[in-house]
Amino acid sequence: MQELLKKFENKKPEVIFEWSDSESEAEGWVVINSLRGGAAGGGTRMRKGLDKREVESLAKTMEVKFTVSGPAIGGAKSGINFDPADPRKDEVLKRWYKAVMPLLKNYYGTGGDLNVDEIHEVIPITESYGLWHPQEGIVNGFFHATEPEKIRKIGQLRQGVAKVLEDPEFTPNGPKKYTVADMITGYGVAEAVSHYYSIWGGDIKGKRAVIQGWGNVGAAAACFLAVEGVKIVGIIDKDGGLIKEDGYTLDEIRELFINRKGNKLSAPDMIPFEEMNERVWDLESEIFIPAAASRLITKEQAEKMVNAGLEVISCGANVPFADPEIFFGPIGLWVDERVSLIPDFVANCGMARVFAYLMSENAEVTDQAIFSDVSETIRLALQKTFDSNSSKTKIAQNSFSLALQELV
Repeated sequence: MQELLKKFENKKPEVIFEWSDSESEAEGWVVINSLRGGAAGGGTRMRKGLDKREVESLAKTMEVKFTVSGPAIGGAKSGINFDPADPRKDEVLKRWYKAVMPLLKNYYGTGGDLNVDEIHEVIPITESYGLWHPQEGIVNGFFHATEPEKIRKIGQLRQGVAKVLEDPEFTPNGPKKYTVADMITGYGVAEAVSHYYSIWGGDIKGKRAVIQGWGNVGAAAACFLAVEGVKIVGIIDKDGGLIKEDGYTLDEIRELFINRKGNKLSAPDMIPFEEMNERVWDLESEIFIPAAASRLITKEQAEKMVNAGLEVISCGANVPFADPEIFFGPIGLWVDERVSLIPDFVANCGMARVFAYLMSENAEVTDQAIFSDVSETIRLALQKTFDSNSSKTKIAQNSFSLALQELV
């Protein structure tokens, strides 16, 4: 696995598009790791301090993810080094998408990512420049769709991604309406845990979970785990957190989901971040969902969780461990050899899979069909890993080996 990984990590990306904004300090990159199958896909992120290496590593992560989610295309990513809280953000995004439009028309498909919203930013801006949908490049480059096929596939994408959820099984009750894009990644992260217990053995009901990050991924994963009877005992977010050792009820978790301030945890009895960061890693729990930013979990935090009885980690964040390596560093390997580590490209492939499903021939644009397809995709990936090696450890390494055999 390590040799295959090194070979894949060291291979130069096929396309690097570099941009400097004419009217601000913003700079950006599209990295296309390969044009496997004639196209590549990956979302657009924005953060201050982002660099080309981060975008390159994310493009490689996307390529591995497509071995699970489909279609069989190359990995790509867009990254803009700019403060998303800056009032000029919208203008920067408009100039960025204008510059990358030729790629998006022909062979690159994008979507939302960190600090860039698919429905409120990516779709309206690209549409104003004549793009039918941000995934149009994949429809053209990979599917070579005829005009009627293109109209149908893009129609399914437009309808499905922004679909307002109606089925109460997939959305928390409340005044706000949520879309497929809001809930699907967190749903997949929770389903990965559920399928893990059904394949490797054990009952998910009554297990205790700690959630890191209370954005769409972490909060949605917590809701879906609570439905399965999991007790959420700790939530840590950037401004603080909550602990309840006997576990929050499903109604309490849904309320915390609905009451978020933007993408942040908001509750009257929040524990300050420093205190929370001291206490949360020692909580007795079997399930851990890292769903905040990448590269946060230290070796010391991982050791504390393992000592407190951790069984399984389902990665909502890409590369959650504080290793500099693109995929697998010493902390990730240490964890993978001690507990069941479901890697990001399996656990958080929900949105990529939704795109692939909605571009397929017989896509049914219903809540049940879209969510069931994501669940089944994750189940098949975990079953394939189990069939190659049924051990409860080295799950991430075995999953990577299977993926890299397709790519290297």
